Amino acid sequence: MERRNTQTKEAVLEVLSQSGKALSREAIEKKITTGINRATVYRVLNRFCEDGVLHKVVADNGKQYFAICTNCEDKVLAGHHFHFRCLSCETIECLPVPVDFSPPEGYQVSGLNCMVTGTCSDCTV
Repeated sequence: MERRNTQTKEAVLEVLSQSGKALSREAIEKKITTGINRATVYRVLNRFCEDGVLHKVVADNGKQYFAICTNCEDKVLAGHHFHFRCLSCETIECLPVPVDFSPPEGYQVSGLNCMVTGTCSDCTV
């Protein structure tokens, strides 16, 4: 089913495209200059995730971030790679490292959340 294009959708995509990094809903809302509804932003973000446009990153602190992953070759498996959260600047970014995970026999994995924390290259300088 094709979804209609709205100003909120365009604004959210523009903010995420320009950032190049994963952003929280709050950070996305702060960067959008027009008045928007919080529930609408949540709905747009979740639909983008359902449609494979974005992937959701749940950080080790429990906070949700959303990203357009430039390192993902297969949008269906967009969330199956490592993410890095800088403890200094709180930036979250996708790392171009594939995850090779084999679950024990009898288990079926439907999702994977790999978070690495530390200090990013910008903050270690």
